[in-house]
Amino acid sequence: MFRSYNFNARENDPQNYYYFDKGFNSDELNKIENDVAGLNFVDGSVDGSDLKENIRKSRIKWIPQNDNWEWLYSKLANMITQANDNLWKFNITQIPEQIQYTEYHADVEGKYDWHQDIGLGQASRRKISVTVQLSDAPDYEGGDLEMWRGSDNFVTANRGKGNVFIFPSYMVHRVKPVTKGIRKSFVLWVGGHHYI
Repeated sequence: MFRSYNFNARENDPQNYYYFDKGFNSDELNKIENDVAGLNFVDGSVDGSDLKENIRKSRIKWIPQNDNWEWLYSKLANMITQANDNLWKFNITQIPEQIQYTEYHADVEGKYDWHQDIGLGQASRRKISVTVQLSDAPDYEGGDLEMWRGSDNFVTANRGKGNVFIFPSYMVHRVKPVTKGIRKSFVLWVGGHHYI
């Protein structure tokens, strides 16, 4: 007789996303804008790949994990916990990487083609990805954040300053080319051990 194997795994919703409409208020957004202005830009890359120009065109700044920014990390951690408890139930233990502030400029057709946020090294520990919209919807054209859920099932994140979109890091997603203006956002990855 065949023995049944039971791994006692909890059910979850592995291809769904979580969303906070206006997760940040105007005072918080103004503080973010003022404090980000004091940080230096670097060019966005894809794991140091020489193909980055074909895949990604953006400018980024790294948000330090220090006392000045602790409120932001804490706020995002609370949102991530809520999303994870409701949908995925991943074992998450830390925020090992800095928040990435990103700008996509229309004059260079800023974009980030289809990709996942997981990979080798540090990226192998990523489980949950977060995007915070920092531009008002009329500030740019194009630049939609899209997530692919298989077959012809695509989700487009709602535009709007302060909106927060949270999803598993293994989900394939992209930022479409910006055709007018500048799209600004935060991204952050949360993880810990490998998927368990």
